[in-house]
Amino acid sequence: MWPYHPELLEQPVPRYTSFPTAAEFEAIDAGDYSTAIESTSGDVSLYVHIPFCEKICHYCGCNTGAAGRRHRLESYLEALHREIETVSRLLPSDSQVRRIAFGGGSPNALAPTDFVRLVDDLIIRFGISDPVFSIELDPRTMSREWAEVIRALEIDRASLGVQTFAPHCQEAIGRVQSETLIAETTDLLRNAGVSSLNFDLMYGLPQQSNDDLSESLQRAVAFGADRIALFGYAHMPNLVPRQRAVDARFMPDRAARFEMAQIGFTYLCSNGFRAIGFDHFARSEDDPLANAAQAGTLRRNFQGFTDDNARALIGLGASAISSFETLLAQNEKNSGRYRMLASDGRLATVRGRSRSTDDRTRGQVIEQLLCSGKAQISSETEAQVMPFLMPFLERGLACCEEGAISITPHGLPYSRAIAALFDPYLDHPPGRFSSAV
Repeated sequence: MWPYHPELLEQPVPRYTSFPTAAEFEAIDAGDYSTAIESTSGDVSLYVHIPFCEKICHYCGCNTGAAGRRHRLESYLEALHREIETVSRLLPSDSQVRRIAFGGGSPNALAPTDFVRLVDDLIIRFGISDPVFSIELDPRTMSREWAEVIRALEIDRASLGVQTFAPHCQEAIGRVQSETLIAETTDLLRNAGVSSLNFDLMYGLPQQSNDDLSESLQRAVAFGADRIALFGYAHMPNLVPRQRAVDARFMPDRAARFEMAQIGFTYLCSNGFRAIGFDHFARSEDDPLANAAQAGTLRRNFQGFTDDNARALIGLGASAISSFETLLAQNEKNSGRYRMLASDGRLATVRGRSRSTDDRTRGQVIEQLLCSGKAQISSETEAQVMPFLMPFLERGLACCEEGAISITPHGLPYSRAIAALFDPYLDHPPGRFSSAV
């Protein structure tokens, strides 16, 4: 059992999918982004953001809107194709795109033919051969036509937004989807050749009990999910207005959330899954994510834990974030303003952060702690964080010796709180970040 020390979990902390985090982004010149792309060499990954869903869920914090009007989709895709053209011209010939991830929103809010055109454009413009595709999908809008496209494009990695199987929890978060629908979607994807299928699940939902969580975990395992991402629901209505539709009176408190995280970890690790970091789980020892964790090459980016070792990630689409060694750059979030910039042949980047040497050093420590539970630190850094680290050391949640800090097995749920000790920017008003567990 994990020891519960609520005083160490009081401060909300980032998920650290980048460092510095998006909370530190400021206005930047698109020329800085252009220079970063032109200076890129070696393997590159692409992330393509589709900010549309057929149905908008109350809980969702993603940059997405309803896909009800066809002309909105068409104008967005026109701008996205133009951005692909603009960015691809800047990428040096000695760079090679190896992976393409489609997220949102819901990529399957697009018509299958529009998606095929998008993939074709990416492959032609960036000169891609034999890419690794991954895609996020909404089961509520999955179709046989979409499954045929997935088969034809040989997409073998997919992630389903399941969240919970409990009907009353689904109603509370505005995500109603039957177990039959999940089963049909799973069958469609397996028959289409998807060999790595992830289920996104959540704990800490309104009206959710321990039994609700356990039953959802059991169903996900029974459906044969290869991976499970188990996230704590982040309720931040000040930042995400649609979450005001979620009744916060019936959400589990901090102690109950901690217990739920423990239930999920224990159940999955007892039923054939291996823990990857603090909230991902992989079923097979041959899973690339599990292999990366075993080899010490696990990484963390805007999609969470990953086995992707490309040092450059280029984001395409509204709000998409690009990551380079010395720069983080985010596209315009507003879909209308993004369309204006991209359609005019201009780079749509408006915010970001230059990464200093100290940022890169601290970011590496944070990433190593979250990915492998251990990081080398300088004597100067150790002296700076020791007063704040001491409560974790005294409780056996971490240890520090020979220039290295390690998170103990009992300290796993405190990983983000420990990593946050190395973040010098962490000074924001309440409601900016989510609960540490």
